[in-house]
Amino acid sequence: MAKSIRVPILWASVIGTVAGSAILIKDYCGGKRFDNPVMVENKTTIITGANTGIGKETARELAKRRAKVIMACRDMSRCEQARKEIVLETKNKYVYCRLCDLSSQESIRKFVDEFKRENDNLHILINNAGVMRCPQSKTKEGIEMQLGVNHMGHFLLTNLLLDMLKKSAPSRIINLSSIAHMRATINKDDLNYDKNYDGSKAYSQSKLANILFTIELAKRLQGTGVTVNAVHPGLVETEITRHMSFFNSYISSIILKPLIWMFIKNPVQGAQTTIYAALEPVLEKVSGKYFSNCAESRTSLVAQDDNLAKWLWAVSEKWTKLEEERSV
Repeated sequence: MAKSIRVPILWASVIGTVAGSAILIKDYCGGKRFDNPVMVENKTTIITGANTGIGKETARELAKRRAKVIMACRDMSRCEQARKEIVLETKNKYVYCRLCDLSSQESIRKFVDEFKRENDNLHILINNAGVMRCPQSKTKEGIEMQLGVNHMGHFLLTNLLLDMLKKSAPSRIINLSSIAHMRATINKDDLNYDKNYDGSKAYSQSKLANILFTIELAKRLQGTGVTVNAVHPGLVETEITRHMSFFNSYISSIILKPLIWMFIKNPVQGAQTTIYAALEPVLEKVSGKYFSNCAESRTSLVAQDDNLAKWLWAVSEKWTKLEEERSV
């Protein structure tokens, strides 16, 4: 009798130890947390893709810190659902949903026009939204979707808001990039991947473009009081992984996911470096850098190519029609 009782207790102890260890490992692998209690009351912020994942957790944290939060999203129904949740939790009523589809330059321009009619300042712009390894598709302007949303859309949005950011200085721009940029090149011969489309390479190219844009913009903003930095959030399980077979296959969900669960960040953990770059007082004058795990990190050598950054900037101006507007 005593022996039969001891066996279940032993197994319960083993299971509890394993589960507890897994939770501790996951917490450790989740990286540093931004625990500076700095508040941002009376600061206006824009977060793209703020209705889910990292963007939603970033919006939640900024709302807790009393910021005015503009959630720039393409799905207004899901945005409103997330907004209500954040308002109820944080008791901050200054959280708003605004339509901004980064795959449409017309939508981006309408968003900026509306924002400028409704607001006098912009202190923090977080270019968070993105798509990853999607099937070959194009934006409304015919740009490869990952380059169009992850880079071109944010390039246009940021440039159209620079006057507000300069007016509100000190202000900050944060671009979400990825460690995937380390294996990327800019495909000058086929930037739009019209030939031999490879979703992984196109994604990595768009993340490299984020950093090239960040470094070039930092140079152009010197002396304005506006800083711009890029961040790598880590490997985070959010909706951005919906096109990755690894995360969505039957075998993965049954066998592999449980094994690597402890090494993948949740959205709260994934948002920490973004929040750090947006709020850390020490970074007020730091610009043109790349951060990972709440610390400055190194980029690839390609990301430091000034000539490539200038080339990409010129192409981006052309593809977003900013070049035409500035010549008028």
